[in-house]
Formats: sequence, structure tokens, C-alpha cells
Amino acid sequence: MPQYTYRELKPTPEAEAIYRRWLAQLNEEFGRHQSVDRRSEIVRDELYQIYIGKPHGGRTQATLNSELASYTLAENFDPRNVTLEPEYYGDIDAEKYALRKPLIWFWQMFDRSPLGLNHWLGFRFRCMLGHHIFKSLGKGVKIFHNVEFTYGYNLTIEDNCVIHKNVMLDDRGGIILHEGTSVSDYANIYSHTHDINVQADVTNKPTELGPRARITYHSTVLAGANIGENAMLGAMALATKPLQPGVVSVGIPAKVKREKKPSEQS
Repeated sequence: MPQYTYRELKPTPEAEAIYRRWLAQLNEEFGRHQSVDRRSEIVRDELYQIYIGKPHGGRTQATLNSELASYTLAENFDPRNVTLEPEYYGDIDAEKYALRKPLIWFWQMFDRSPLGLNHWLGFRFRCMLGHHIFKSLGKGVKIFHNVEFTYGYNLTIEDNCVIHKNVMLDDRGGIILHEGTSVSDYANIYSHTHDINVQADVTNKPTELGPRARITYHSTVLAGANIGENAMLGAMALATKPLQPGVVSVGIPAKVKREKKPSEQS
């Protein structure tokens, strides 16, 4: 069987220069400013330009009832005027999350903007933000659009991981994607569970994948169901317990279908 590797694609030189300048400027700004207010202002101003197409000119007098929707849109660009689901959770480290929240909102709004499907720019934009959000982010990582995570500060992504579109990484209890791990479209990785009788009784369990694990389409890994090195979880499968290295597991709940040959484990 032939092997097809990712092609190397680029925008025009003029566009690439603009993209790189923008990313470098944002990276410098977020590195320099470690306050919620300043980060929120930066995100507000950038989102205003992305969606409205002109610089933010400061708050206007919201006097016309016929333009209330426009005023609401403008206020919604400011992360301080938005509440996100993880903020409601009782186990949140409010101080850690508050500093990351503007960047998480920027990530989500970028993905929903006209820029979000530009993969060349998107890979670099998300990794730039990831270095300021995640516990650790390695080299050569590709993160596609509409990937969501819970807190961010409990998420470790090692070198050369690929996370495809519409993946959920629930890092409440901690997630580690070891080197070379691939998570396919619409997969869900969890690190917390609820008591069967008392929903508010939450148990956090760290979840680790890899190295070089493959979590395929629409599959789910429950909290603590670690996926071993070179193991593969089949499409739409449900991992309820750890998978040993080098196995291929399928079904609900996932059961070992076969073991990879040594020549396949690379």
C-alpha cells in the first residue's frame, strides 16, 4: 500500500509575511502582558478587526434601540463580557483560568471567523496561543479547527501530535498526549467522571495517550482509560479501561481485536 504524507503548502509570500508579523506581534503581546484586563483588551481589539474589518474605536453611546444588536456584538468581543462553561465548574483554579480565558475566547472566535479554515495560518495561530494556555506544548504539533478543551492549564501535548477537527479534550483531571499521538475528528478524551447517583460528585483521573497512539473517528476515551504506545482505538469505539501497547481495540466497550506486529509499531 502506498503511504501518503502531508504536502507542504504555503500562502503567497506577501500573505505569509503578514501572517507571520501578526502572529509574532500577538505572541509578544501575550508574553508581555500577564493581566486579565490587558489581555482582554488585546483580544477585544483583534476580534473587532477580524469581524468588523476596522479598528476598535472605543465604547460608543448605546442610545439607538435599532442598533442594540450591533452594540451587543461589539461588547461580546471582550472576554470580560462572556462566560464560558468551565467557569461554572467547582474544581476550577479561578486564578489560572482567568489569565487564560481571553486567549481561549480568542481561539474559539478565531475558529468561527473567516480565518478559521485557513489551515496554514490556523495551525500556527493555535500553537502560538497554546504556548500561553497549555501546561506544555511541543514542536511540530498540528491542531485543526473547532478543537475544544476545558481548562487548558492541565493539558500537555508533546512533539508531533495531530489533533483533528471537532475534538474534545476534557483536561479537568489532566490529559497528556505523548509524542506522535493522533486524535481523529470528533473524538472525545475525558479526565473526569460523575458519580452514578450524585452528579455533583466528580472524580478527576489523569488520562494519557501514546506515544504514537491513534484515537480514530468519533471514538471516546473515558477518564483514566490510558491508551498505550502504538495502540489504536477504532472508529466510534468506547475505551472504558486502559489499552495495552500495540493493540487495536474496537467496539462499545472497546475490546482487543488484534495485536500489531512489531513491523507495524512505528
